[in-house]
Amino acid sequence: MFELKHRLTEAMKDAMRAKDKPRLSAIRLILAELKRIEVDERIEVDDQRVLAVLDKMTKQRRDSMAQFKDAGREDLAAIEHNELEVIKAFLPAALTEVEINGLIDAAIATTGAASMADMGKVMAILKPQTQGRADMGQLSQKIKAQLG
Repeated sequence: MFELKHRLTEAMKDAMRAKDKPRLSAIRLILAELKRIEVDERIEVDDQRVLAVLDKMTKQRRDSMAQFKDAGREDLAAIEHNELEVIKAFLPAALTEVEINGLIDAAIATTGAASMADMGKVMAILKPQTQGRADMGQLSQKIKAQLG
């Protein structure tokens, strides 16, 4: 078993013992998604794939929170916020602006990117390095600003 998946399983057990229903529910959502991927693709998810799933779930929660707040459903937005906090606990530490800018500069230099046509090459290098540690939308905007 891989480290992140093992940590999630242990956290689920701890939440059960503590009778922490909101945390338990959020962890079960994560584990259910991982199990779905394993069954559908007949693979064992590795830490990189777990990070990708957590990153996707983070984005989904942020989008849902915004929609619920716009609709005046603060109760549902609070539930999404709690789930987001649980998911964030399993993500690695976020990169700072300076670290992100350094990675972007290095990726542009490595690929020799000069225009927006080369953005895919830059993203291909950055995505594995920043998965779960930076918002891909913001990263994309920064790259566009430097290339455009």
